[in-house]
This record gives sequence, structure tokens and C-alpha cells, in this order.
Amino acid sequence: MTDPKTDPLQHLLNARFADAPDVEAPQKSADRLARLAAHGSCRSFTTDPIPDAVLQTLCAVALCAPSKSDLQQRDIILLKSGQQRTALAELVPKQPWIAQAPMIAVFCGNNRRQRLMHDWKNIPFANDHFDAPFNAAADAAIALGAFVTAAEAVGLGCCPISGVRNRPRALSELLALPPYVFPFAGLAVGVPEAAPAISQRLPLDVTCHTDRYDETGLRTQIAQYDAMRRESQPYPQQRRRAQFAESAAYGWSDDKVRQYSVPERETFGAYMRAQGFKFD
Repeated sequence: MTDPKTDPLQHLLNARFADAPDVEAPQKSADRLARLAAHGSCRSFTTDPIPDAVLQTLCAVALCAPSKSDLQQRDIILLKSGQQRTALAELVPKQPWIAQAPMIAVFCGNNRRQRLMHDWKNIPFANDHFDAPFNAAADAAIALGAFVTAAEAVGLGCCPISGVRNRPRALSELLALPPYVFPFAGLAVGVPEAAPAISQRLPLDVTCHTDRYDETGLRTQIAQYDAMRRESQPYPQQRRRAQFAESAAYGWSDDKVRQYSVPERETFGAYMRAQGFKFD
């Protein structure tokens, strides 16, 4: 068994993956990689406020992350007002911990600036199709990931909030989002009350491919992953028991299938069209 004190990166990867690779990295690099491998979503925070200077630094570092063609189609809205954070939490039901977070950031895709520049220069915007919102969403996702990495580097914990898309029109009104700007995800940020749990991941053989996509043996691998999760990280409760009944072999795939057995955010496409986007 790997000693977490002498080889923390290998220990963390072994905890994540059934087929973890043997670590080969200089010690300095391994220490940095171990901090990334130790990531866990944090949903319980102390009441300690986050200084504005720290928040601005984290935003700056996050926005240093890659952007498609240097278009910079992402924005971060920091909800410093407790009233704003409470209002956002009310738009995301069944997640009461959100209201307790000392800071919530909302990461937005922004295709508006690009279009405004075309108007200013009297040059037609020739890419009014699905790639426009897709690029902006990718930019927002990259910035969110970079913010999480930066926040954890200074001792903070984070948890993304996809539920901000549950009622996107109401959120847009709350945040005064203009056309061609849309919420991608929220992010709760704060000082963790305890170290977050390390969530096991699908085997690398399932999600990491060489030369071409391959799902040979996928059903067996998912079944094995379900069994591993049942043994070491069982779900405290089963989703939609009234509909599906109790399962003695409840695993990750059962949980995800039950989650998506009912519609989620089915109005988001209509909202995006109302924001001006086309999906051709």
C-alpha cells in the first residue's frame, strides 16, 4: 500500500482510479500535481469572509486561463451582497448549503462583446450559429476550472453549482444579464470546515483513449466501477425510491440513470434563444 506521507500523488491517484498509473514526476512537480489530485467539492464552509483582494486575485488568475482565439468570452460575477446570494440560493431548490457559502461567483458565457465590436466597426458578424454559444460556454468552463485551482491553492474550498441554470430567466434578471450573455455555472467559495472527500472516478481505461474512441467492454467496466463505489463510497440514500423501489445493488450508474430519468432544465434552450442565440 502506498504511503500517503512519502508518495502523496500516487496515494491520491490510487484512491481515485482502479487503474491508476505509476507516478513518474520530479518531486516538485509531483507536489503540485498532488494538490490537483486532492480536489474535492466543498459544501460546508466556515463563516470566515474572503478578503476582496483575494477574490480579485483569484479572478485575475482564472482569467489568465486559455480562451478560444483570444476572444475572452467569459465573465465572472461575484455576489458580495448577502441579499444577492440569498436570492440566488432561492433559485436553486434542495441545496440549502448554497445560502451558507460566504461567496458565490457566477461564471457567464459572453458572446455580446464580440457582437458589439462588429457593430462599432460596421462589420457583419458572420458566425451567428451554434458555435457562438458553444465557444462562450467553453471559455466560461475553462475559467471556472482555473478559478477552482487557484482558490484551492490559497486554502479555499469550492463547489460548482449547475443549478443556476434551473431558472435562467429569473437569474438573468437578478444579475441584469443582457442579450448574448448567459449563466454557465455558479461556484460556492469559502474556507472549508473540513477536508473534502476524494470521489472515486471511472477507470482511466474508460475515459482516456489512444488514437481513437473505444468503448470495448464498457458495460463490464461500469459494473465493476459500481461495485467499487458500493463498497467504498456507498450513496447515503437512493434517488426516486417511490418510482424505482429500493435496489440492493445501487451504484453510480443507477444514481445517474435515476437522476436523468426526469427532465432537467428543459427550458434552457428556449432561454438561450430568447438571449439571441441560434442553434443551426
